[in-house]
Amino acid sequence: MIQLEDASGFPGSADTLLTPSDERELVAIMRSASQSRTPVTIVGARTGLAGGGMPEGGIAVSMDRFRRMELRTGEATVGAGALLRDLQTESAKIGQFYGPDCTENSSSMGGNIATNASGSRSFRYGDTRRSVLSLRVVLIDGSVLAIRRGDPIPFDVPKLSYPATTKFSAGFDLRPGSDYVDVFIGSEGILGVVTEANVRLLPMPKAILSGVVFFASEEAALDAVDQWRPVPRLRMLEYADSSSLDLLRSRNFELPPQARACVIVESEAEDNDSEVDAWVDRLDAANALAEDSWFGTTPTDRERFRVFRHALPESVNDTVRRRGFQKMGTDFAVPIPRNREIIAYYRRLLDDQFPGHNAVIYGHIGDGHVHVNLLPADADAVARGRRLIQEFAEKVVSLGGTVGAEHGLGKRKRDFLKLQWTPEEIEQMRAIKQRFDPHWLLGRGTLFAPPTV
Repeated sequence: MIQLEDASGFPGSADTLLTPSDERELVAIMRSASQSRTPVTIVGARTGLAGGGMPEGGIAVSMDRFRRMELRTGEATVGAGALLRDLQTESAKIGQFYGPDCTENSSSMGGNIATNASGSRSFRYGDTRRSVLSLRVVLIDGSVLAIRRGDPIPFDVPKLSYPATTKFSAGFDLRPGSDYVDVFIGSEGILGVVTEANVRLLPMPKAILSGVVFFASEEAALDAVDQWRPVPRLRMLEYADSSSLDLLRSRNFELPPQARACVIVESEAEDNDSEVDAWVDRLDAANALAEDSWFGTTPTDRERFRVFRHALPESVNDTVRRRGFQKMGTDFAVPIPRNREIIAYYRRLLDDQFPGHNAVIYGHIGDGHVHVNLLPADADAVARGRRLIQEFAEKVVSLGGTVGAEHGLGKRKRDFLKLQWTPEEIEQMRAIKQRFDPHWLLGRGTLFAPPTV
């Protein structure tokens, strides 16, 4: 028995782990599994946070050998096992960049497509869906699809009611105007296995100004977010609360002692001098701790700030793991006008039930998408945290939001599906799953519980 675990600590096990070297071998695996009615789970790079890539028996398939990467102006061909960080590195060498900027850049491109991942630059460039131009997909019966943008969906698309958020990863996203490529993006690997994709590359901006702006209060930081949201060419607008900064201080990050929140920004410009002048004025108007804030204009600066931003989820994961628990975090987003309302709701309940430094709020505030992460110290806190996250999910949906913005629901969070959708809508999505995988073999247990016999 093969034992596996994803980045959240969610476990999985498989009878066999296979690593095909090419599409032909994957086709043979799928055909054999289909004939023998053996479940198949694609395990990816195991950076997921919802258990979608963790098998429940059967065959686990690693796409690690699918590392093809060919770049040209405006486009790249990438294998499912290619890592995001490698695409970022190689595209920079030819003066290009890939829009989506997931915090965990050791994630695989196949996994990012499966969950419709996004990250910090989604504020300007959107989620993975917006950057995918074509896909190659192997279905459970071994047939292969080569599909491009504009290819029609070969079945009647159900009419579903979607949340008014800028990000979405909580079920199949098939809105008016969707095409066949959209069927597989965000489907969490339960309809077919993406082996290769063509993705859009963009020309590197002439100048980029990055900054970590500190504030003396969380309210001042939230005020700044509202002021800066309309700033032209702003491509990153991230947030970290006071508990987040204290967590980083405990990991020996030297932060301004009076800082109680920060906003991380990244802005494109024609030249750095004019952009610096503009940001000096913005910091003054927002009552930021301007002298204590960090700014930079070089790739080295941007990497330093990325490490700072990435240190938050790393610290959360490490803290929870050392305490012996699975990660307890949200991936909820609300419509932009409800952003402050949901943060105030989070804060009120967290101060009551997880006081001190046992919960942090950080993330993609530009998209109304902050992550709440709980740091339970004992089993009672875990039970309390589960109830609290359920309350958060119900509140988010009541505000027109989504229970999954970029991580997918996987196995850990699939029960949230019934908060997002009506029973009739869920059945319509299950019918799509049934169409592609009539025996419910692929990604069994992810997103939907398998049908009872």
